[in-house]
Amino acid sequence: MGRDFTVGDLVVHKRYPQWGVGKVIEVWKGNLPGGRAYVKVAFEDGKVRVFDGDLRSSTCCLKGGLMRLKGGD
Repeated sequence: MGRDFTVGDLVVHKRYPQWGVGKVIEVWKGNLPGGRAYVKVAFEDGKVRVFDGDLRSSTCCLKGGLMRLKGGD
């Protein structure tokens, strides 16, 4: 899955710009086929949020608005 997040990625949430820029601090992927995946992000507003990271899921964070920033953004 080429769009996976990795620890250290900088991200923003399109629906909640007031959260500020976030940094991915943990990525967890299940080892079993069909297993769950999660992305934990620390945002500038001081809160840590956990998102569904399974690209096959309808609630996946990429479909929900979490976007990786490219260098220099």
